[in-house]
Amino acid sequence: MTVIGVGVDLVHVPSFADQLEQPGSEFAAVFTSGERRDANGRSTDAARHLAARWAAKEAVVKAWSASLYGTAPVMSDEALRLIEVVLDAWGRPRIRMHGEVAKHLEGCSLEISLSHDGDYATAYAVLSDDSR
Repeated sequence: MTVIGVGVDLVHVPSFADQLEQPGSEFAAVFTSGERRDANGRSTDAARHLAARWAAKEAVVKAWSASLYGTAPVMSDEALRLIEVVLDAWGRPRIRMHGEVAKHLEGCSLEISLSHDGDYATAYAVLSDDSR
């Protein structure tokens, strides 16, 4: 297994929460029903957990982009809707890829780490090629 891309993203939670509340905001549509359910089921502010998931999606796209250095991107912002943060029984995050993203990243694995501190949420993604 060879690391082919790394991505990190930092989100200011209050600003993100404001954007989520804007009528017609595209942000809410990016999250799957499972992601929204997980965020709303937490004892703390749902926007904080959605901000971490947004950071995760962005970190995955950045890791994927790093793996394509020197070549054109293969998808538009639609990729964000096809990247899902899921949790195991103990609350540990993983990435589930859907549709075209899953096809493009077949044979790859992703590791993700999420964190919150004060007004910020961050995510770190490592993309590996399992065939190397």
